[in-house]
Amino acid sequence: MSRDFRHYPDRPVLAVSVALRAGDRILLVRRARPPLAAYWSFPGGVVEIGERLEDAAAREVREETGLEVEIGEAIERAEVIRRDIDGRVERHYVIIVFAGHHTAGEARPGDDADAVRWVDMGELENYQLTPDTARILNAAPTQAGGHALGSRTA
Repeated sequence: MSRDFRHYPDRPVLAVSVALRAGDRILLVRRARPPLAAYWSFPGGVVEIGERLEDAAAREVREETGLEVEIGEAIERAEVIRRDIDGRVERHYVIIVFAGHHTAGEARPGDDADAVRWVDMGELENYQLTPDTARILNAAPTQAGGHALGSRTA
């Protein structure tokens, strides 16, 4: 059995996520695996060798939600660094967050997500969000030129 390269990595792991907005709703997935299992976040995951960032983002959304998407601009970045009780780096992700637009399909959980929902922006306080998802959603309305997550509807 091969070692999970994400657990006690030799270097940071590159990942992507996608903020999909439809009107006043945002697509969130409940994470099924560590780190932060049972927290809600944007769909996303690890970039595979030889894969373009935008292609990885679209693939991860499809695998986790069943949705086809058009990937827009990179809008944010996040770093997740988790240490064990001895202070060793147990997990280290560098995540590029893209805006996206839903083009086809019905949302259903798959792969690393055990639930998927279109959530009204006014009801986000009812969800246990990952720290970076909360940070990005809280900052988005103050971005110059309108909402950083875009305003296209599904």
